[in-house]
Amino acid sequence: MEKDNYRTRNFLKYSFIHIVLASVAMTCLFPLFWMLRSSLMTQSTIYTDKNLIPSEIIFENFATAWVQGNFGIYFMNSVIYTVSVVVLIVIIASLAAFAFSRLEFPGKNIIFYMFVLALMIPLPGSFVPLVVLMNKIGLADTRIGYILCMTNVGLSMSILMLKTFFDKMPSDLEDAARIDGCGKLGIWWNVALPLARPAIAVIVIFNSLNVWNEYILAQLLLSNKSLMPLQRGLMVFQGSNINNDPVLMAGLTIAVIPIILIYLAMQKHIIKGLASGAVVG
Repeated sequence: MEKDNYRTRNFLKYSFIHIVLASVAMTCLFPLFWMLRSSLMTQSTIYTDKNLIPSEIIFENFATAWVQGNFGIYFMNSVIYTVSVVVLIVIIASLAAFAFSRLEFPGKNIIFYMFVLALMIPLPGSFVPLVVLMNKIGLADTRIGYILCMTNVGLSMSILMLKTFFDKMPSDLEDAARIDGCGKLGIWWNVALPLARPAIAVIVIFNSLNVWNEYILAQLLLSNKSLMPLQRGLMVFQGSNINNDPVLMAGLTIAVIPIILIYLAMQKHIIKGLASGAVVG
């Protein structure tokens, strides 16, 4: 009897937890579903068709958004910026975090605390100095200037996260790599990076979102429309299609899909712990 009561309480408890979690998930996913649904409809049916799946599916909205909104140029710009910034941040942040965690050199703590203090500066507050600096060195309104600025924006958090991860790295792995003939860079490449894959996955997703959705710095730094990222293109496209909701939703869907794909590709690495990373490495 007591065992049955225990099973009943557990069943009710976990059923309640699953219902709450499912409700939260549906709340988060419904706006994405409504956006995709609206992008496949016409302006005349978007508010009249009450079916979850539209009675008539229209794919022309995506072609209209891609062609009329010049999404091809803006999309490729965002891809170039995102890939370049994420690669630079992973390389620079992992090298810096490895040095702060595993090496000894003068001023190490002071330099690290400077990166930590940089996290206290609001992002919009750092944009003006970056724009002034880029103008003085002649990199304003260039791809490399924007990439360097966005790399700077994501470095502090990435270094802090990776240093915390490298601090937990077993010294036995480092000693074994040193016995095998690895130098400092060899240990960083063969031991530290494979071990830090869960943290790197989080950094990739965080910075990809940051670069892909960035608008303010691009507006301040870039005046050439051919260099503008996708979010800038969305704002221009919204102004010209304010009364055409399906086409606007199609443009938003195009902007959202790459980030969702990146998250789906990286999610398995996020849930991996330190032990599984050590085994793989």
